[in-house]
This record gives sequence, structure tokens and C-alpha cells, in this order.
Amino acid sequence: MERKPTVGIVSLYDETKESYWMLPGYVEGVEEAGGIPVILPLSQQGDALAHYAEAFDGFLFPGGHDLNPVFYGEERRETCGTLCPERDEMERRLFPLVLATKKPMLGICRGVQLFNVMLGGTLYQDIPTECPSGVEHHETPPYDKAAHTVCLAQDTPLFLAVGEEQIHVNSYHHQGIKALGKGLCEAAAAPDGLTEAVYLPEHPFCLAVQWHPEFSYKTDENSRKIFRAFVAACKNRF
Repeated sequence: MERKPTVGIVSLYDETKESYWMLPGYVEGVEEAGGIPVILPLSQQGDALAHYAEAFDGFLFPGGHDLNPVFYGEERRETCGTLCPERDEMERRLFPLVLATKKPMLGICRGVQLFNVMLGGTLYQDIPTECPSGVEHHETPPYDKAAHTVCLAQDTPLFLAVGEEQIHVNSYHHQGIKALGKGLCEAAAAPDGLTEAVYLPEHPFCLAVQWHPEFSYKTDENSRKIFRAFVAACKNRF
């Protein structure tokens, strides 16, 4: 039997129920692309995190709560959303471990913000109040419909995955990248100039997008292509 790459997906967290959970689209998107998804509990134990970094072929950092602004040197504003200290702490520790292994990494929504902040970048805590525009960044259900276009930079993992200079994407976020982190480059931008995707040129595959392919992979081929490119990069390691 052909070996399939294993993908560690950081768990989502429901603070009202004090429980881990996961949107099916993250799991199914990886499975459709040929990977084996495994949901990771929000451990903060160093030996467990080191084991994760070593054991899996790739890592997916999904959407979720707002990042604590303390990580990018700001005080929390009233417009900042709900925080998740458990997840912040895990990802703060796991991200550099995974980065050091050079294993493929895919970030989605919160994931793009995490990549940026962990590499020294900053965020808009609330786009509508800090950089308002006519672009719809926080659409209403159903979340698989296109909200706006993004323009892709060529010669990036994203462009190589979808093969188009402009695509339509869904959008459900109120925070976004303000200043890029060290080493990151923009892979896509919205019509209002907001960065919508980033990558690390020196990394074999480190890509993060602000939109939600986990909501749209069933109806949108470009969303499937993103998952497939990520899983293919995981498989290329063996």
C-alpha cells in the first residue's frame, strides 16, 4: 500500500464547552488531496510538541480566535475579538519547531496572521475601524461563495498551485496583516491592497492564505488545488 503523508492539524477550541473541535472542511480537504489528517490537542508540553514536529509530514494551522496582540507589541483594543490563550501558547511554541524542520506548512485565516506575527509582523486588530474599505472581508453565510477577488504574485507557491493571476475567494475575517514579518513575501492581495496570502521564499513550502478553502473546496477548484499542492509537498519529503 502506498504511503500517504500525515498532516497535523492544530485543534480548534470551544471555551464555553472547554473542548477541542474541528470543522470538517480542514480534514476533508486534506483527505481529498491524498493526505491523512490528524487533529492535534492543544498541548503546551515541550516533549509532546517536539514529538509532533518530528512525527508528521506537514502541518496545517487553521482559522479560529484572534491572536493576542501582546505577541505583536500592542495593547488589546475593544475591537479585538475573543482570544484563546491555550491555542496561542501551543502555536507560539509549535510554530518555530515546525519551521526548523522545513516541513510543509499551510496556514488558513488565523494561520496567515500567526505566520506573520511569529516572524515579527503586525496585524490590524479590526479592519473595519483601522483600515475601512469597500471590499467585503467579513461575508455572511453561506461561506463557500466568493466575496472578492485577489491578485496573485507570480513565482509563488500559490501561483504555482492555481496557475491564475486573479481568483475569486470567500472571506470571513476582521483582522489582517499590517506589516509583513521577517522573510515573508506577499503572495496575493485584495483590491483594497490588504495582504491576502504570504509565503517564505527560502522554505520548501510555507504558504498561508487569509480566505477559507476549507469552506469552499467542494465547490471551488482553486481551493482544492491549494490543499493538493500542500499535500503534494508533504509527500515529496519521502
